[in-house]
Amino acid sequence: MENVHLVPEDEDLYSGYNDYNPTFDSEELENDVGFQQAVRTSHGRRPPMTAKFPGTAIGARPLATSFGPRIPMTSSMGRPVTGAVQDGAARPMTAVRAAGYTSSLTRGSTFDPLGQSRGPAPALESKNEDTPEEKIKILEKKVNDLIEESCMAQSMGALQLALEKAKEAGRKERALVRQREQSGNGDHINLDLTYSVLLNLANQYENNEMYPEALNSYQVIVKNKMFSNAGRLKVNMANIYFKQKNYPKAIKFYRMALDQISNAHKEMRIKIMQNIGVIFVRMGQYSDAITSFGHIMSESPNVKTGFNLILCYYAIGDREMMKKSFQNLISVPLGVDDEDKYIPSNDDTNSNMVIEAIKNDKLHQMERDLKSLAEKFIMTAAKLIAPSIEASFAAGFDWCVDMVKSSQYVELANDLEINKAITYLRQKDFNQAVETLKTFEKKDSRVKSAAATNLSFLYFLEKDYDQADRYSDLAMNADRYNPAALINKGNTVFIRHDYEKAAEFYKEALRNDSSCTEALYNLGLSYKKLNRLDEALDCFLKLHAILRNSAQVMYQLAQVYELLEDPHQAIEWLMQVISVIPTDPKVLAKLGDLHDGEGDKSQAFQCYYESFRYFPSNIDVIEWLGAYYIETQFCEKAIQYFERATLIQPTQVKWQLMVASCYRRSGNYQKALDTYKDIHRKFPENVECLRFLVRLCTDMGLKEVQEYATRLKKVEKMKEIREQRVKSGREGSARSRREGREGSAGSADSSHSSNSTKGERLSAKMRSLPASNEPYEASNQKELDASYMDPLGPQMERPKTGAKRRVEEDDFADEELGDDLLPE
Repeated sequence: MENVHLVPEDEDLYSGYNDYNPTFDSEELENDVGFQQAVRTSHGRRPPMTAKFPGTAIGARPLATSFGPRIPMTSSMGRPVTGAVQDGAARPMTAVRAAGYTSSLTRGSTFDPLGQSRGPAPALESKNEDTPEEKIKILEKKVNDLIEESCMAQSMGALQLALEKAKEAGRKERALVRQREQSGNGDHINLDLTYSVLLNLANQYENNEMYPEALNSYQVIVKNKMFSNAGRLKVNMANIYFKQKNYPKAIKFYRMALDQISNAHKEMRIKIMQNIGVIFVRMGQYSDAITSFGHIMSESPNVKTGFNLILCYYAIGDREMMKKSFQNLISVPLGVDDEDKYIPSNDDTNSNMVIEAIKNDKLHQMERDLKSLAEKFIMTAAKLIAPSIEASFAAGFDWCVDMVKSSQYVELANDLEINKAITYLRQKDFNQAVETLKTFEKKDSRVKSAAATNLSFLYFLEKDYDQADRYSDLAMNADRYNPAALINKGNTVFIRHDYEKAAEFYKEALRNDSSCTEALYNLGLSYKKLNRLDEALDCFLKLHAILRNSAQVMYQLAQVYELLEDPHQAIEWLMQVISVIPTDPKVLAKLGDLHDGEGDKSQAFQCYYESFRYFPSNIDVIEWLGAYYIETQFCEKAIQYFERATLIQPTQVKWQLMVASCYRRSGNYQKALDTYKDIHRKFPENVECLRFLVRLCTDMGLKEVQEYATRLKKVEKMKEIREQRVKSGREGSARSRREGREGSAGSADSSHSSNSTKGERLSAKMRSLPASNEPYEASNQKELDASYMDPLGPQMERPKTGAKRRVEEDDFADEELGDDLLPE
């Protein structure tokens, strides 16, 4: 109890807690002049302390020490100095030494906080590559590099090199496994590396079509239970069996892969199911294919599967399910944003810049490709099922159009209507096709322009140039930037021989679409007609750069060079034509003619002979070959060619006379005599035949010589009388015109003579012209045929006899809005 002190009742237990040094009173800082002055000075520095006595900084104030009684000191701002004694409480003074400052500094050592005076760091110790661990690491790196090189070679198309790298990676990996086992690290095998090596090797075997080796490699991976998810590779094995057309085994492995892939991988399961459906189609098991495709359309519908489902129902002839599947196809969501979002607004500049940036990016391109693919499938499906789902194909097309109009593909309805007209064309029902296309005249400008373009094309093929011109004008008025309409308009002007104006329309079409090959081709033809050969050559050279293997273009180039009197260049271009179509008889004949003009008879004979072999009905070729053999003193060989000409033109006596002449020159006089007698029976008034008969009979001492001589005199006399009548008739007609008298008899004779002469000229002209089905020639300007040129290049018509046909010399291309209008 001695040590217990009781607090008096009148003493406050909490007294003294509010007592503190007024220096720490933050509420009075605003009134502290020294503190405010320090705050207002730059960087918060204290004002310098002033000395009370000269020569000292703080006067005679005693310095405080860390021991003993202290004298309270205050700063110029009224704050206590560190270490000051307050209220008699002593506190030891502390000090913190700054980094880099030591007491040795006072003894002359330099300041070196980074230790740079000690010199450079010692060199790193080199690795010892002889250790097993280092050898294993080096081998692993080599294997990874080989796998990467193999993949890079495959991406560049060097499949054989990729396979060699994959095999080398396999050898290195096996060496790595042995190295691990020898070093006692057999339990630490890198399974990922082994899996990569085997998978890459199997892929390279498959790419090189070494399917048994690829299957063995995949089988090694699949059977190894240490590889996770190796069952998926059964899809690859099934793909190989599909390529080998082993369809039952492919289905088996696809189903095994389905069993080992969980439902979480929905997209992969859908793709495998689609492959199974395609195999069932290849096997003709359409019911099983319908089951697979139907499951996909119920789980994850897509346009490709929907189209395949329609094909299966079409194969089994189920009309109702075709309709239902078509409705499902047009209702498949594409997940493509509306095109309106790519239309820039006029207000927000930033938004316009963003829209301009994303308008042609890869994502938008992918969306366009997806939409284009969907439209292609829908159009193909509609054209396929339209004739089958209703009693007539017109009713089927109408049903498809109604369904499309109520779907998200409203713009395809008009295209289906145009395809309806094209189907009429394929059925040779031109009137219905024209009527269907005429219904578009009151619709929007795009559809009206397309329909009018096709109508213009049809009327042009029917040589109704007035209607073709009318509808080409209608198409241009609906859409002036439609290059097809401009080409059709240019064609109608071209056919009227206004080549300058036609060239203007073709140039305008090129300004609207610089890749329009039809306009460029027709422009070259126009320049050639205008004799502006340099410009025509420029057009065809540009077109040749676009259509490298177009025989039409190369033939036109050869013709232009021939007109420019450069036969060597013409021969070069014709040789290129032969390299593309080596069996074209007219090109071979033209090449032979150029060689003949250059004096190269052997090359000319080779070309003419090949032309005759492919098309043995060309009179010009036959005549050249016969004349060649006569010139080279092989008259026996010339006989077969003139006999061929006799079969082609039996009314032309000259070919039979040539056959008889060949017999006579070869010394076979009896055969020649028989041939002349046969000619005399067919053409009894032929003077030349009678003359040869008289000569042969005289040489051979035959009794018929007097008979043939008498006939010869009679025929010559009749010929003289006929010539006198013709001459007198002409003189009488001239006299009647001069004197204004009647000369009906003379006029009749003159008319008869004129008609006879005209007939002879026409006959000679017909003899000089090629046959109607011969290629690469036009008999006259009015007989030009319009050849349609599709986007892949100009098309060449061929005769039904199988002989190749080239495009007419002055032929030009028509344009329309669909490949289906290509004349068959």
